[in-house]
Amino acid sequence: MADSVFQDGFSSAVSDYVAEAQRVYKSDEIPWVVGYSGGKDSTAALQLVWTAISELPAEERHKSVHVISTDTLVENPVVSSWVSHSLKAINETATQEELPIEAHQLLPDLHDTFWVNLMGRGYPAPRPKFRWCTERLKIKPSNRFISEMVKQNGEAIVVLGTRKAESSRRAAVMEGLESERIREKLSPNASLPNSLVYSPIEAWTNDDVWTYLMQVKSKWGIDHKDLLNMYQGASEDGECPLVVDTSTPSCGSSRFGCWVCTLVDKDRSMTAMIQNDAEKEWMLPLLKLRDDLDVGDDRHLRDFRRMSGNVQMFGDRPIPGPYTQDARQTWLERVLEAQTWVRKNGPAHVREIQLIRIEELREIRRLWLTEKHEMEDLLPKIFERVTGEPFPDERYDDTTSFTEEDLALLAEICGEDRLHYELVRGMLDVERRYRLMTRRAGLFDALEKEIKKAFYENEDDAIDRATKRRDAMEAAKEGDYQLSLIGGDQ
Repeated sequence: MADSVFQDGFSSAVSDYVAEAQRVYKSDEIPWVVGYSGGKDSTAALQLVWTAISELPAEERHKSVHVISTDTLVENPVVSSWVSHSLKAINETATQEELPIEAHQLLPDLHDTFWVNLMGRGYPAPRPKFRWCTERLKIKPSNRFISEMVKQNGEAIVVLGTRKAESSRRAAVMEGLESERIREKLSPNASLPNSLVYSPIEAWTNDDVWTYLMQVKSKWGIDHKDLLNMYQGASEDGECPLVVDTSTPSCGSSRFGCWVCTLVDKDRSMTAMIQNDAEKEWMLPLLKLRDDLDVGDDRHLRDFRRMSGNVQMFGDRPIPGPYTQDARQTWLERVLEAQTWVRKNGPAHVREIQLIRIEELREIRRLWLTEKHEMEDLLPKIFERVTGEPFPDERYDDTTSFTEEDLALLAEICGEDRLHYELVRGMLDVERRYRLMTRRAGLFDALEKEIKKAFYENEDDAIDRATKRRDAMEAAKEGDYQLSLIGGDQ
């Protein structure tokens, strides 16, 4: 177990860390970007930075400090509320104290949000081998902000609450970057050029963090005991001790993240919150939905074709593609049902909760209509049926000449042949969209694309064709290899 940084005296050690932060701050004109998640580590790092700057003379507070927090829009609602409250307090207090500190809440682009990709495009729930969410929801928003700082100032210093004691892997990465330092405490940023990383609490243990937060009052007016209680509530045993030995569980095991995350076996923090606090039972529908998203074998929910319409084989089975239309509609219903239930039955502070934003619903509707050619336009109907309210949007594309009766007739004609229905529907929608264009260049390519997606007789026919195509390609490669051997002998 690592030694405490406070073993030779708490006050003197804190003073040394504050003095270090002041030296790093005053050594250049490069703005700071402090990563803040609302958790204990980022809170401790920000508090050190805040203390260091506030204790400087006004004339030495010469450069700005930007506190950034990325809201994935699917964060644990309790944590999300805490972070929003904290960011507001940071800005208000910094203004009152005339400090060059400003907090920013970052959001993913609309086309990158979780629900737009899962419901709109049909991306399956994330898995370790298809971890499509982290880059879109977390990394891109923060990197975009930092890149803008670099663009405006030439460089940026990113302040993080990362600690070597978090894991052996984290320690190895941090120590590797330390060897490349060219200035005191500033490591190169492996992912962003012209930016450096400062980790003021890199040597702290988990208990050092809690000791510091409990001993030093928050600089922006929140109560660190509330943060402790949140961690305690998210621990399965309900305990969050500050003085521990190697056998004692700690709050460090409480990990907060997205409530929809399927990259973990179980959302232990939300489960513990519900178990430890009856007032948080309103999150049960969220926990149930998350568990239902985490399907081991979800082939029955996914198309046998990839997003492009191609069939790709792995052994004797096709690699599953995006969620089917039925599955995407079901996930939409489930999220709206959970949101409606929480608004009706939850405590007062969650009566306006948004598990999915109207902007996302509009984008999902656009994708269904324009990219999926799902002319049924079912999203507004689902929204009204589940919520009891009309969908706050007019029809996305009012140039359609196909009524519900037309599509019902088409479905009746195609019967059980879903591929035939999708083929005709897609071709009709493509032709309709090109009809009003002055130049119809690209029409035949678009029609051909739809034909390639659904020309098969059925799934078995598609698998048979894909298997024969793969076998033929492998045979051709083998033939080329044999010819190359013959050529070598000559």
